[in-house]
Amino acid sequence: MSERTRLPGLFIVGTDTAVGKTHVASLILRELRQAGLRVGAYKPVCSGAITDSHGGIGWEDIDRLRAAANLDCADDLICPQRFLAPLAPPIAARAEGRFVDEALLVTGADLWCDRADLLIVEGAGGLLSPVTDTLTVADLACRIGYPLIVVARCGLGTINHSLLTLEAARSRGLCIAGVILNQSHLEDDLALGEDNARAIESRGNVAVLGLMSWESTGGLQRHGHPVTIHWQSLAEKGRDGISRGQRS
Repeated sequence: MSERTRLPGLFIVGTDTAVGKTHVASLILRELRQAGLRVGAYKPVCSGAITDSHGGIGWEDIDRLRAAANLDCADDLICPQRFLAPLAPPIAARAEGRFVDEALLVTGADLWCDRADLLIVEGAGGLLSPVTDTLTVADLACRIGYPLIVVARCGLGTINHSLLTLEAARSRGLCIAGVILNQSHLEDDLALGEDNARAIESRGNVAVLGLMSWESTGGLQRHGHPVTIHWQSLAEKGRDGISRGQRS
């Protein structure tokens, strides 16, 4: 994607798998739509299909992103490379006698240039998870060039996972727009999440934009109060090297 045609955007990464990347990406898409923007949703590759009651095959992440962005488009536009097995993409691809097209991971985003004002990209797994036999999510994030929103669990262990992810991102020159702590398991203590947020902010020199409670669609909170995030500003200014999020 050239600098001339590149949309502003954000790249959603996780500290691990199943931390709530799609949940957070969907929230951002809805809030951008409510602000009057045309939004695009892009997941360069996904694996782990589901089968419906009629035997049809689909991918839950794609359906959730499409609904959040209110898109009427084929799966190929949102996610051009899809594999059946719930495995890392290159492994899932080999199980089908296929491979992950490295170039398409990036060029698939170009198709959004005339369709949206801002693009939300969701990675697969954690930052160092493989997306091809040679590339990781971090490599892909470098090639797309968007600021990162890091999604982490709010429970025990998240300080270590978050700081490792931040260190790995910064070592590659990636811009970090902020961290979101998601209650990805009902038993996770949101009060502990506030303690973890303060530790991540002070030790990681990064803004924790907010916490999301279990399966909430009501937005982010800090200290029990709603917060408003200026997603478009983070996307646009983040490309100029801003590494701390904006929260009001």
